[in-house]
Amino acid sequence: MIQIRLLLAVTAILVLTSLPRGHGFQQMLPQSATPFLSRTATVQEPLGLFMARMNRRNDRGPPTREVRPVMNDGIKQLELRVVAPVAGGKDEILGLMSREDALKKAKEMGGLDLILVNSNSDPPVCKIVDYSKYRYMQLKKAKEVKKNSKTVEVKEIKMSYKIDVHDYQVRKKNAAKFLLQGNRVKCTVMFRGREVQHDKLGFELLDKLTEDLSGNAVRESPPKREGRNLALLLSPRADVMKRISDERRAEERSKKKEKKQELEDRAAAKAAGLTVEDEDEDDDDFDLDLTEDDDDDDDVDMGDSLDALLGSKDEVTKGLFS
Repeated sequence: MIQIRLLLAVTAILVLTSLPRGHGFQQMLPQSATPFLSRTATVQEPLGLFMARMNRRNDRGPPTREVRPVMNDGIKQLELRVVAPVAGGKDEILGLMSREDALKKAKEMGGLDLILVNSNSDPPVCKIVDYSKYRYMQLKKAKEVKKNSKTVEVKEIKMSYKIDVHDYQVRKKNAAKFLLQGNRVKCTVMFRGREVQHDKLGFELLDKLTEDLSGNAVRESPPKREGRNLALLLSPRADVMKRISDERRAEERSKKKEKKQELEDRAAAKAAGLTVEDEDEDDDDFDLDLTEDDDDDDDVDMGDSLDALLGSKDEVTKGLFS
């Protein structure tokens, strides 16, 4: 009885909190209900919005923690094979060292970290590198692998055991297309009602389809029943997957080559632009020199004309002092 009363009281409080602001019933709430309201929903927030907000908060999940490799003082092995990166992206083998000598070498190289990269080898392999750079390169490599890897999908083709020749050719063509794309194909023969009695014809149809696609596919397992239907799973052959992988690599190489060529063209165009600007500046300097020479010639011509009008300097002097 007490539980029923408590349930009714909680229900009444939730209903009153979902009412619009300023409703007369909200003023009748007891003071003891204030802490409960602060923990659940406010008077201004409807109950539906409050529940949606709480569900979103619960769906976030726990925070993910970074898994760090064994490094520095955490390395327990006493003898290590140490490598260090050099210019060009390659690693230089420093040889066998004790753990103390390897840690000392890492500090001498600029306070770098000693990271255990292969603990299964004998002796274990450690690398002297900055951990932040090592982590960045690992994430970059993982992204490249994920980008290059193609997700294998399972395509399905459905048919009846009474399928016509033309329809069968269409199904076979679609299955071959899916297999050449690197996908697995699920072949299903459907039966309706009492047609399930003719399952032998379904097995024969799947065997025929497997034989027709034997150039591109292999059968993973014999046909099996799935309720009223028969199902068969085909996978691409190894040579087909290798060809797809080679085509993808060739496409990536061509893209990288085009990008490199584009960068070289931009650099050449930038250098050519600077050269043209330098030539333009030289031409401007030459024009300025010609202008100055013309000004000097004008001054000389003006002096000659004055001498012709006034006569030579000697004659003018003679006239003044005679």
